Amino acid sequence: MYRSIIHFHSTAPIFFMNNNNMLLLFLSIILLLAPASYPPITAAETEQQFAVEGGKVLELDESNFDAAISKFDHILVDFYAPWCGHCKRLAPQLDKAARILADLKQPISIAKIDADKYKRVGSKYDIDGYPTIKIFMHGVPTDYYGPRKADLLVRFLKKFVAPDVAILNSDSAISEFVEEAGTSFPIFIGFGLNESAISHFAVKYKKRAWFSVSKDFSDKTMEFYDFDKVPALVARHPNYDEQSTFYGPFEEKFIEDYIKQSLLPLALPISEETLRLLKDDERKIILTILEDETDERANRLVKLLKAAASANRDFVFVFVGFKQWEGFAESFEVSKKTKLPKMVVWDGDEEYFSVVGSDSIEDEDQGSQITRFIQGYKDGNIVQKRISAGSFMGFVNSMIGVGTVTIIVFVVAVVMIIQSLKEEPLTVGTRDEGDYPSSSNSQPEARQPLRSGEKQDKED
Repeated sequence: MYRSIIHFHSTAPIFFMNNNNMLLLFLSIILLLAPASYPPITAAETEQQFAVEGGKVLELDESNFDAAISKFDHILVDFYAPWCGHCKRLAPQLDKAARILADLKQPISIAKIDADKYKRVGSKYDIDGYPTIKIFMHGVPTDYYGPRKADLLVRFLKKFVAPDVAILNSDSAISEFVEEAGTSFPIFIGFGLNESAISHFAVKYKKRAWFSVSKDFSDKTMEFYDFDKVPALVARHPNYDEQSTFYGPFEEKFIEDYIKQSLLPLALPISEETLRLLKDDERKIILTILEDETDERANRLVKLLKAAASANRDFVFVFVGFKQWEGFAESFEVSKKTKLPKMVVWDGDEEYFSVVGSDSIEDEDQGSQITRFIQGYKDGNIVQKRISAGSFMGFVNSMIGVGTVTIIVFVVAVVMIIQSLKEEPLTVGTRDEGDYPSSSNSQPEARQPLRSGEKQDKED
């Protein structure tokens, strides 16, 4: 295909043929860096390859990755980098969990792949930080944001192989189900409700919640779960000690609206994990920026935010402390001189709205001020703004992704090599590989926290 471009001269050495040496070098680089092609792995070879690995974390590469996620109904994959400290601390937890998960009635496999080395796989699954964990269910990936300690990880993963809707026939069965579910997901229990009423939504939202129906229960259970008639659908957030009850109408639209609005607690603190959860919610976000989310004044205000959230389910209520996450708060024109608390309405992306006359919340009668803020937004008394943060890596993560950046870096590198050859045409330089930098110590920006390098360990 290059015959019309490259003309060889029978008496000239290849490096001195007009200017074609630079083109040849360029083509050689492309061939060297192009993904290698591997022969297909047969079903028999796949069985043999993974059969002896029960209870161990599988080490995958580009040649067997697709075969592994096709073979196992449920497989957790750790996309890691050898230089990543958090990855090294995670590894023994995965080893311990793999032994336990392999013995389940419906076993779950754990695998890992060096996504820094096998960039083609990393790019395919948008890996832009380490470690990134995904669970593949029948070959379909979903991000894993659960705990990383072995015992909690095992409990968390059991959910993915559990029935879509658990059928509970006694008080003790309800207690056992709630205990087994743990605190990582919201729990929905339909009392006196037919499973067919929620089965469709249990499948649709299985990645985000537990679902069950109880057909037999005592008055004591009704008192404990705070409902006084049936049918009733109770939503619990064990992590936040929150609970709500839905009494109908039990039509699809109303059931789904209630489930969607109950997947998040009434008011939640901003963190790396909650920012990811907010991506799956289409509601506008009422963000309250506090001085310090741990002090007593903040606790009182959060209680008022929860009361407002209960009455305004068409919004998501979140809060963040300037002390806890200064870089995030600065994205909304907040500095050390800003009078706090301050409320804005955020679209979850690059735009937010200030309500005219509600720049900050005074100490007195805060409940009324929150109500006026919400009503002011609904009435359109707003000023539209854009977040002031937006680092280069934030742009990369949100717009073009790490794969495109790799291509850009490669092209720039080739141009630099060619430029160098113009100056020294017979010299080919080498570059030593150094440690890759980690961004875990940098201040995260709005909605792109710690996505460009090594990720922070999750608090379990």
